[in-house]
Amino acid sequence: MERICAVLRVSTSEQDYTYQYNTIKELCERKGWEIVKVFANKVSGAKKNEERKEIVELLDYVKNNQVDRVVATEISRIGRDTLEALKTIEILNEHKVNLYLANYNIETLNPNGEVNPIARLILTICLEISSYERNLIRYRMKAGYEDYLKRRKENPELRLGRQGYKRSEQEYREIYSKELSLMRKGISMRNVKQLTGTSLGTLQKLKKYL
Repeated sequence: MERICAVLRVSTSEQDYTYQYNTIKELCERKGWEIVKVFANKVSGAKKNEERKEIVELLDYVKNNQVDRVVATEISRIGRDTLEALKTIEILNEHKVNLYLANYNIETLNPNGEVNPIARLILTICLEISSYERNLIRYRMKAGYEDYLKRRKENPELRLGRQGYKRSEQEYREIYSKELSLMRKGISMRNVKQLTGTSLGTLQKLKKYL
């Protein structure tokens, strides 16, 4: 039986790992893989590897223990920064540990233990797209806040601070596209929370964008 390490990550304390863990657990049961260790953290995937406890512990574990695969639901659980995620994959490759991503059904190593060049290309493209989208959202939020500051100069009664700036409808639709898609299909908010980790309060706000 192959020995598996699972990697779970969410960005905020409001989210949990239930969906990710259940997905990996069901996958391993189907394939006859044994989960020997779970590494989880609530942290931004854009941070450097050295700042991510679960990645540091994972790499230390695979260096000192027999591990066949590391499994994650998607590449963003390994990292959102392209270079940092690729560094992690490179270390796994050096120790002949296969990274399996459930959403793409893709592995970083071929059956002979050699690096899968197609997987590397696909994952690099996915990471770059994710990075672009993240930077685009940040730019739009910054532009919206700067516009608010300009309007506040004209109207000093506008409140300054976090209460004064609200995400636009477009930002909500971009950030929570998966949640909106599930809710449109008639899935209850409680179940959407289980699937995505998004809080019920946020899902309540999203109802008006259905």
